Amino acid sequence: MIRSIQGTSLIEYPGRISSVLFTAGCNLACPYCHNPELVNVGLLDKEFCLSHDKILKELIERSGFIDAVVLTGGEPLLYDSNIDLLRRIREETSLAIKLDTNGTYPERLKKALSYVDFVAMDLKSSPEKYIFATGGRARFNSVRESAVLLMNHGEIKYEFRSTMVPGIINAEDVLLLLDEFAPLKIKRYALQSFRSEKTLSSELIGMPSYPQGYIEALAEKMVDRVGDIQLRV
Repeated sequence: MIRSIQGTSLIEYPGRISSVLFTAGCNLACPYCHNPELVNVGLLDKEFCLSHDKILKELIERSGFIDAVVLTGGEPLLYDSNIDLLRRIREETSLAIKLDTNGTYPERLKKALSYVDFVAMDLKSSPEKYIFATGGRARFNSVRESAVLLMNHGEIKYEFRSTMVPGIINAEDVLLLLDEFAPLKIKRYALQSFRSEKTLSSELIGMPSYPQGYIEALAEKMVDRVGDIQLRV
């Protein structure tokens, strides 16, 4: 169930020019989510579903301008049909494929890995705070399963990413997440600054983010446990 296509992006797939496919709907309700119109499908107009044929046609037409495609959300793995879309993109184009996911559907992720080159997976907070960070929708067990699946795969490029939202995730929470996956070493971890211009919860709109120095200090504590640390403003 694809809501829309962004024709060109220079930032969604590291090192590549991509088109971005936005999935409508999500199984979580993270209060800091900056895409509320994709989480609450009821906010969308009636013409929110693009056919796979239309998507493939547009991607093929843009093949001279892009070398990758990103399937994001919402939550792409909310729908089995999106796995078939990934398969068709793999079989009918030469594009590199990146999948963004919240990690709560490990069985669907396992199927999707046959068709993707890169996975970006969110880690919302420490295990004990996961239910709070996801609006009461998720616990950590399924996320742990997805994370271990990625770390043990061997061929898939991946990154974990945490949006640093005051009151929801702090430096201690991130370090606790790293403890969960020890002794495995995470290849790539992105720490993202929180932006409060538009959020699912109106209570977070306008809330100050962490100082950049706070996130940089956290990154220094992670150096020996993560291969590559990305800081994103």
